[in-house]
Amino acid sequence: MVNERAVRPEHVHQLIRILRGHKVILDSDIAGLYGVPTKALNRAVTRNLDRFPTDFMFILNPKEEKNLRYQIGTSRSDHGGRRYAVRAFTEQGVAMLSSILRSKRAVKVNIAIMRAFVRIREILTSHKVLARRLDALEHKYDVQFRSVFEAIRQLMIPPEKKKRRIGF
Repeated sequence: MVNERAVRPEHVHQLIRILRGHKVILDSDIAGLYGVPTKALNRAVTRNLDRFPTDFMFILNPKEEKNLRYQIGTSRSDHGGRRYAVRAFTEQGVAMLSSILRSKRAVKVNIAIMRAFVRIREILTSHKVLARRLDALEHKYDVQFRSVFEAIRQLMIPPEKKKRRIGF
């Protein structure tokens, strides 16, 4: 029986990252969702490389891997960590994985991942629609409401993470 909690779109949503302007999921994260070792997932992909063009999957360069290590704490290869390059799968690449991984768990995981990608797309679209409506309202009403619209725009901007000071 497949564990339903492990493949919820809300959980998958947290694993999606932006790299090179694409929404992607890393090979180790996908392998964790499938419940297989990353090495096994990558071996299956390597056997079917013709199914994964660069817009479906790409290999991270050393600079991207270094940034990733700082962001999420992956280990360095010289300290017992990964000894091969990290692969990043786009939405189309994840869909293609379903053609080479056919277990019941893989099917459920792929469904959850697709739902997470769709949800992100909906969120991004709704922000664009909201911004357009705000522009229309701003043009419709006079100058006295301009400060109200500016305040609303400031609220739409995601907050920046504040750096904590160390020491006194």
